Order: sequence, then C-alpha cells, then structure tokens
Amino acid sequence: MIFEYPEGATPLEPDAAADLIPGLTTQGELNEFEAMNILLAEQWALRARGDNRNVLLMTTLRKLHKRMFELTWKWAGEFRRVETNIGVSWLQISMQLEQLCQNTRYQVEHEVFPWDELAARFHHELVSIHPFPNGNGRHARLAADLLLLRSGQQRFTWGSRSLVEASETRREYIMALREADGGDVQRLVRFVRT
Repeated sequence: MIFEYPEGATPLEPDAAADLIPGLTTQGELNEFEAMNILLAEQWALRARGDNRNVLLMTTLRKLHKRMFELTWKWAGEFRRVETNIGVSWLQISMQLEQLCQNTRYQVEHEVFPWDELAARFHHELVSIHPFPNGNGRHARLAADLLLLRSGQQRFTWGSRSLVEASETRREYIMALREADGGDVQRLVRFVRT
C-alpha cells in the first residue's frame, strides 16, 4: 500500500507501516476503516467507567489510542520506539505524558485557564509529545473532547470538517498548532470552536 500524508502528518516508519492489520489497498479505504474504528472507540469512551473515564491518566490515554486503532494497527496503544519529525525523544514519552497529565489535573483543580484554553493547551501538548507511531492528532482531539465532556463542557467543533485529508481547514489547524509551538495558543483556541 502507498500511504499518502497531508501537510503536518508524520510519515510511518516502514516497520510500523508493515503492521497494518486489514487487507486494505488504498489510502481512502484505510481512512474509512480507521474512521469506523475511531467511532467504536468513541462509543466505548463515552460509556467508560472508573479510571477509563479519566483522560488525565497515562493508562487511559494509551487505552484510548488502542481502542481507536486496534482493528487497524498491531501497535495500537503502544508508544513509538523511533525518533520522528515531530515530538519528544521516544525515550521521554512516558515521562512527558505523565507530566502533561499532572499539569493538566492541576490546571483543572485550580481553574488556571478558561475551559476552552485549558483543553486546547492539553490537545497541543499531547500532539507535541507525539507518543504513538500514528494517529496522534485524532487521538489528541478525542482526548481533549473527552476532557471537556467529563467536565460538563461542550466538545470542540475542530473546524467543522475532517482534519484527516488535505484541506484549507487542515491547513488552518496546522498553522494554529505551529503558533502554539511558539507559545501563542490563541489561534488554536479560536479554531477549536469554528
């Protein structure tokens, strides 16, 4: 299979690409299959009980990724073991992810930011860590939405269009993430509600 990567996507390493579970032959088929898998994971997450409800736990974040991609990729829910074009060193993923969860719990408990900004910052940091071989953006968007929903807030609209394929909406999303990389999250905060 030949993989197509829109702007801002991380190309799969050959070993990770070889771990595709279903017999898909086109990028369109893969996108549809992953979307179905993600929908099942979202249904699971919305019914979750106990610690599975708490997206500010590293174990829950891993389980969420596994649920989102377990029908598609053998490595679903496993941290990447290679360096990528973005993200922290693969050796620091666990430490950085745990720090993000602790920081965000503190921000929630002490109402450090308004909810939209808090969840946008959480999303950005999770994408920046880039813990998994693939699916990091989709995983971070669902995790941010679950954080909002669990706190009685409305989930984000994320530009009201698919962010998987190349589009003007995806370009705006990527630009907002890049500005957040530089410390300015306001464009991302505006984007998440468009």
